[in-house]
Amino acid sequence: MSRLSLQRLRGDQSASAAVEFALIGPVFITMLLAVLQFGITMRDYNSLRSASGDVARYAIVNYETANRLTDEQLSSYARSVAIRSPYGLPNDRVTTTVTTPGTQRIAGAVEKQIAMTYEVDLLVGMIDLPTIRLRFSRPVFLLEN
Repeated sequence: MSRLSLQRLRGDQSASAAVEFALIGPVFITMLLAVLQFGITMRDYNSLRSASGDVARYAIVNYETANRLTDEQLSSYARSVAIRSPYGLPNDRVTTTVTTPGTQRIAGAVEKQIAMTYEVDLLVGMIDLPTIRLRFSRPVFLLEN
């Protein structure tokens, strides 16, 4: 190669944008997907939290009207709330349990523990990443008449 060709090649910047994108692009795309995944995870966590609040209100209203629901009935209701609108969590990835602790913390009230778990949808399913499992639980105190 002649000296003139090397000088012309050294001064040529026509592919510099492609090379820069090849170096920076994967990092940028990975960061973008991570931010989106974090947003999806937070949305799903808020759905669990709000759905458990709806179940707590449902239990309190039914208890006040002398309708004593079993733990299984409340758990079934919790699943139906989580999969319906506005939460819309997929049925096969939601687990709900309602338990009555053996030791009650407040005299004159029945404590129920509502626990919901959910396996978050991963944006990049082709990469072997561990499943993100969200869990939210809350106590509900139902006053006895």
